[in-house]
Amino acid sequence: MANSAMFEGLVFDERRKAAQVNHVGERACYVVDEDGFLRHIDAALVDQQVLEFLKGQVDQHRDLAVSGMLDLMGKDDIFSKAAVESSIDNIDQAVGQAIPEQSRQWLGMMGFRVIIDDQGEVVDIEMPAGEIEEDDY
Repeated sequence: MANSAMFEGLVFDERRKAAQVNHVGERACYVVDEDGFLRHIDAALVDQQVLEFLKGQVDQHRDLAVSGMLDLMGKDDIFSKAAVESSIDNIDQAVGQAIPEQSRQWLGMMGFRVIIDDQGEVVDIEMPAGEIEEDDY
């Protein structure tokens, strides 16, 4: 159960309408308007699906992701590498942690979108154009 929606402003229904975020008690929910019926979907369920997808994408290019993070941090020691790898391994435990609004806005401007059906299943994740190639590093 999460009290914040990680991907607020980035989740859309299949009709391409943005899902609003409301709280039911302390639980954050994405709200999908299904022909006038406001369906509240537990944000943690959607966010978990997105994090699992992102982890799979990072795992495909793990070496590049780790070296890129180490470069951004300006570090290249074994302890920093272990910390970055541990963060990647545990990314799915981040459910409920808020992503800063500026970061979400940046993701939205880059074209990142999560498309869910009326039941809260992720049916598509639109990623910014362009893939990371090994030659880019």
